[in-house]
Amino acid sequence: MNKIKLIINPCAGHGNTQKVFPGVEEALHRMNVAYDAVWTQEPGHAITLAREAASQGYSVVAAMGGDGTVNEVVNGLVQARDQGYTDTALAVLGAGRGNDFAFGAGIPPALENDCLLLASGIRKTIDLGRVFVDGSSEPRYFGNGIGIGFDTVVGFEAAKMKHLSGFPAYLVAALKTLFFYYKPPLVTVKHENGEITQPSLMISVMNGQRMGGGFMMAPSGDPSDGLLDYCIVSYGNRLRLLVLMLNFMNGTQAGKKEVTTGRSKWIEITALQGSLPAHADGETLCEEGNKIFAEILPGSLDVLVPPQSDDR
Repeated sequence: MNKIKLIINPCAGHGNTQKVFPGVEEALHRMNVAYDAVWTQEPGHAITLAREAASQGYSVVAAMGGDGTVNEVVNGLVQARDQGYTDTALAVLGAGRGNDFAFGAGIPPALENDCLLLASGIRKTIDLGRVFVDGSSEPRYFGNGIGIGFDTVVGFEAAKMKHLSGFPAYLVAALKTLFFYYKPPLVTVKHENGEITQPSLMISVMNGQRMGGGFMMAPSGDPSDGLLDYCIVSYGNRLRLLVLMLNFMNGTQAGKKEVTTGRSKWIEITALQGSLPAHADGETLCEEGNKIFAEILPGSLDVLVPPQSDDR
């Protein structure tokens, strides 16, 4: 039987976690799932809690919150792994705005189904990404993806919204950002397939498939294939960018003249003019970075998933 530590972020989804937790308690009790619960107190707290849980012999650490909460737990589990604690799996109870990591990993969207995974889920091994900013020796790990440029500023704007959540918040924020973040930086992007220098409005580096709750940055992304999917958007007028937004919502952006896509084990982005605002799984990496390097780490994390998820 799994020994489960449940890490809950009370601020996720503008406080949605606190509203839905009683239902989670009831479901886990009904399923006879034993667990120890702890609530995060501040940003970054889930990293410490996850690392401690793994070192204390918990076989599963469950993150209840949004993608930021999951990212912190992932980073805590990696830190524990580096200390020799390798047997702890991640579970996700999605209660945030986007829940994009869960989507890419094949974790069901309803909390009731997420609770079932704690009772009967199987382990699936997935890759993780590792990203360094401006030559720092301290990396950040990510499960879903990193965004650079437009999509990061969209996340900043969505976080400010008090009366919208989920995909509608990101959509409104994206429309708003078109009028405030319009001049892209000049960047050089290097990867296994070559390099490109151009103004780039947005660069997505994905282990999963989706960002913002509904934008399919890498519709064919597979977090178990040992590769990062990249998507680079150059430049266009506002009307053209609005059309591209629809393409990203449908996952049909590949092949458009402004879009470059591909797969690589690593990618390096350097700003020649301007700077690089960036996030990892929705968590801010930098507001004005100069160089970002990301690489894939195959087979780095076990995740609880339903049996059929391997057939996605």
